[in-house]
Amino acid sequence: MTTMTETSNAARFREFKMPDVGEGLTEAEILKWFVQPGDTVTDGQVVCEVETAKAAVELPIPFDGVVHELRFGEGTTVDVGQVIIAVDVAPGSGDEAAAPAPAAAPAEPAPAPAAAPEAEAPKGRTPVLVGYGVAESSTKRRARKGTETGPPAAASAAIQGEMNGYGTAPAVPGTRPLAKPPVRKLAKDLGIDLATVVPTGEGGVITRDDVHAAATPVPVPVPAPAPVQAEAPAPASAQAPAVVTSMGARETRIPVKGVRKAIAQAMVGSAFTAPHVTEFVTVDVTRTMKLVAELKEDKEMAGVRVNPLLIIAKALLVAIKRHPEVNAAWDEANQEIVQKHYVNLGIAAATPRGLIVPNIKDAHEQTLPQLAASLGELVSTAREGKTSPAAMAGGTVTITNVGVFGVDTGTPILNPGESAILAVGAIKLQPWVHKGKVKPRQVTTLALSFDHRLVDGELGSKVLADVAAILEQPKRLITWA
Repeated sequence: MTTMTETSNAARFREFKMPDVGEGLTEAEILKWFVQPGDTVTDGQVVCEVETAKAAVELPIPFDGVVHELRFGEGTTVDVGQVIIAVDVAPGSGDEAAAPAPAAAPAEPAPAPAAAPEAEAPKGRTPVLVGYGVAESSTKRRARKGTETGPPAAASAAIQGEMNGYGTAPAVPGTRPLAKPPVRKLAKDLGIDLATVVPTGEGGVITRDDVHAAATPVPVPVPAPAPVQAEAPAPASAQAPAVVTSMGARETRIPVKGVRKAIAQAMVGSAFTAPHVTEFVTVDVTRTMKLVAELKEDKEMAGVRVNPLLIIAKALLVAIKRHPEVNAAWDEANQEIVQKHYVNLGIAAATPRGLIVPNIKDAHEQTLPQLAASLGELVSTAREGKTSPAAMAGGTVTITNVGVFGVDTGTPILNPGESAILAVGAIKLQPWVHKGKVKPRQVTTLALSFDHRLVDGELGSKVLADVAAILEQPKRLITWA
């Protein structure tokens, strides 16, 4: 017979499982724990950051209590549904040493990293969350022997508020360096120990340039006088290295997981499922560049970023309006063509985590100033590594601007589930026949790849020709819209 004491002890512990923070994701990698055993947590408090196949996401816990056990260490890939943390929801109700662990505990749980004690997290922290509501919370830690206190409360709150609560100032002994998640990810990929990096950012924050500077010296097996080494041994609290080097410095092996793994699977699936056709056109965009310069001085566009990509995006939206059949998807299971009566415009963005394609929802309904604001927000969010899985789902057509890398054009692969993708090449001053004379003009090359199962050559050609015509004569934005 189960005694009342045993029932009480078992009821003390609640388990938090790895949720599906995206759409049908099956696993996620634990990037960072923000709590340790013995810490007090409250409902809605972020306890860890994980990286899915789509983005980095912070996970809040849905109940109060004291952390009893972390089931997996940092750098571990965990399946959705597995228990990642156990919490004592009734602390103080009995002898903790005698209290049994939750019955569902795995046979060989990964030990929690022996991280250096962290300073108390600032109150009022409001992180960006996916899948759960946002709730203000604070972290209270039990006293530990030899733990040094962090910076003064006001300074700590200011610093951690700026950095979304990750870490404390590196100038304080016993604490970890200040850096945003994308910077930590970059350091992890390059094999750089952030504790050895000299910060140059405001408030002692380590920037992306600091990490690149630390990685510049070529790793060699002999000691070097430089203060940072790419192959320096990681502390006990560091997560498993993402880069494994063999044969000295002659080879580097990088585990394929997270965003990179998702990119590889998506591109292989798209390339060998949809029959790609790519068409090209070279166009004089001199008038478009003049329009961009004029819009930058327009009071209606104040506060938003105006660039050629804005006009190109608007041109593609107008072309889709004139030829809506191109905005579709192929349903293999039902053998149907699904025509979309909305445009979720994807913008391919290169980030420290790899290529991602967030999209602007219902872009076809936005005015030019609204579209400019949406593009600016999309790009800045992607660069900060804060793009949510929802922002990358449901795209219908995509633009990839390879011209920013000085490339003339390319043959882009379709984003899975979409029918077309437009590649924009570099805009260069070239000799061009204009009004019967050879003159220097701003010229670019466009490439449109489309799914030939649902877009034939005529339709694809009309869409590409319309985009080119608008960029050559931007006034068509008014007459054709």
